[in-house]
Amino acid sequence: MTASVNLLSLATASPSHDLPQDEVFEVAHEIFISRFPEFVRMGPVFDHAGVRHRQIARPVDWYLQPHGWADRAAVYDEVALDLFCRAAEAALAEVGLSGSDVDAIVTVSTTGVSTPSLEARAMSRMGFRSDVARAPLFGVGCAGGATGLGLAYRLAKAQPGAKVLLVCVELCSLAFQLEDLSKTDIISTAIFGDGAAACVLSSEAGAEGFATVTGCAEHTWPETLGVMGWRVGDAGLSVQLDQALPTFVRREIRPVMEAMLACQGLRLEDVDRFICHPGGMKVVEALEGALDLGQGALDHEREVLADHGNMSSPTVLFILDRARRAGLPKRSVVTALGPGFSASTVTLAAA
Repeated sequence: MTASVNLLSLATASPSHDLPQDEVFEVAHEIFISRFPEFVRMGPVFDHAGVRHRQIARPVDWYLQPHGWADRAAVYDEVALDLFCRAAEAALAEVGLSGSDVDAIVTVSTTGVSTPSLEARAMSRMGFRSDVARAPLFGVGCAGGATGLGLAYRLAKAQPGAKVLLVCVELCSLAFQLEDLSKTDIISTAIFGDGAAACVLSSEAGAEGFATVTGCAEHTWPETLGVMGWRVGDAGLSVQLDQALPTFVRREIRPVMEAMLACQGLRLEDVDRFICHPGGMKVVEALEGALDLGQGALDHEREVLADHGNMSSPTVLFILDRARRAGLPKRSVVTALGPGFSASTVTLAAA
């Protein structure tokens, strides 16, 4: 008999430095206006981004000083590890578990490089067993919440009775650049924030959760490597983002979503709620249009974007958390887009 995989818990964590969008604009104006003349024309993007405030790893003044790889890596090691542990501890505590109960850990992070990876650095603090299986994922970016959830599902399904911990941690603010500016840097300054999310999945018989994972799928479009990713420079990572992304989503996502659902014997109309990584406001609108959801249907997506910005991989789990607290419908699909260019989906049945 095939074991069912239940989603037992979900928790989020944010850095303590909260930054209102009007303050972001003021700082960006001061920094960019003399270095990037087109900022005057692009300024309205801060009003139209759908972000009211976001949380970041360091106080604003830190970002106004030049930093190289070493500085950024040190902040990543410190803050990402803390967020990893806070989110993981809360997710485990929600179902009365501890680190020693975890059989496998999926760690998703693309905004920093840490070797040993974060879950290894967290071993002592979290009390993970020495035989715990570790699966760190790098390079999946904004798709990471759905991609990581799909991998955690596969691991739990492959080992009946296993408890799998998924943790997504991103410090997008570390990609902020003072030099070598582009339009993409302006856009990323307007929308990105930092955060972490964790959830526990289990295929243990009798384990109760808020949803059952019933399937997952991925799709990578050919010849689309330039749509999204990192530019690697002397100072660190900076965002590569095709400004035609909303148009691409509007044109391409529906047939791909139909194909991914068809592999599970489902159609678009069988899905009661899509839980989408928002990217930015234009991507939210593109998703609503392409999937015939109706304008404003992705309300939790708009709320998370407004309260936290785009945190890359954890964002869709923040949205799932709001959706489950509001009450999940019978069938929902968690979906996110990311570098590759790719789409990931995870199908949930409400408990």
